[in-house]
Amino acid sequence: MELKDYIRTIPDFPKKGIMFKDITTLLKNKEAFRYAVDELYKLSKDKNITKVAGIESRGFILGSVLAARLGAGFVPIRKPGKLPAEKLTETYILEYGIDSIEMHKDALTENDIVLLHDDLLATGGTMEAACKLVEKLGAKVAQISFLIELSFLNGREKLKNYEVVSLIKYDFE
Repeated sequence: MELKDYIRTIPDFPKKGIMFKDITTLLKNKEAFRYAVDELYKLSKDKNITKVAGIESRGFILGSVLAARLGAGFVPIRKPGKLPAEKLTETYILEYGIDSIEMHKDALTENDIVLLHDDLLATGGTMEAACKLVEKLGAKVAQISFLIELSFLNGREKLKNYEVVSLIKYDFE
């Protein structure tokens, strides 16, 4: 199955010049959705994963399904102000400014082996910050997975110390 066939590109969203990769067309197709989950599962099933950490918000979709398939817990990594208990925050640089993500302090322990998941790898800044959150709690990042990778943006470079896998790669915009 060619998963790229199920991704819709929306020009100029959320701002002019961006070619947005819309995964909702893949998610609504039961065969494509199942195939994507199965393929991501195959890549991580032998890693002894104890927790899957998904990044808000589209990383929650496949991340939670992967956690269930792997027999692991699920940990949400969210934008500031969305988590109710004591949390850790990691700030990172965007092209035009800064942003932050948060995770509960009690989400992981030093015994956890973590799969980090998000829907799309662009510049790698958000995922790099997520890795730092996981490691601050003493857990091990076993693998990072993405549905889509925009390889022309070189996001893998920020994640070069980790095993990174993706199912769909776009080599140009």
